[in-house]
Amino acid sequence: MKTEFYQTLNRQAQALLEGEDDLIAAMANFSALLNDNLADLNWAGFYIKRADQLVLGPFQGKVACTRIDMGKGVCGTAAALNETQRVADVHQFDGHIACDSASNSEIVIPVRRGEEVVAVLDIDSPLLNRFDEDDQIGLEMMVKSFESCLFAQIANK
Repeated sequence: MKTEFYQTLNRQAQALLEGEDDLIAAMANFSALLNDNLADLNWAGFYIKRADQLVLGPFQGKVACTRIDMGKGVCGTAAALNETQRVADVHQFDGHIACDSASNSEIVIPVRRGEEVVAVLDIDSPLLNRFDEDDQIGLEMMVKSFESCLFAQIANK
């Protein structure tokens, strides 16, 4: 069931990204699409890598941390390790940064241009253990589509 859901959502994301070559505009619509279609979220958005920090990008949700050092918190860890971080209980994550005290679980997926991490997609939920392996697979597929569509269009600009 979740597989079909994410495949449909991915097709919607691809349609949104079609012809778009602006990173900020693409991130804004992508985060809005996720926020509108995924249940039990309180934040969905991007942090963009700038030197040794992640800087707040387009998002849907409450006010957020503006800057996160590489290697710090769930987002900084995902970016530094270049791998998805799926955390069932953020309060058990060593070094968790509490931008919103209502967040209890989180998934963060690196966004890459080639092999380089250029941003992370961060999704938070007020529920414990909100994200399972199927969510991770579906969201990673969507991020790969985001990378392919957007960065190919930027390269052809």
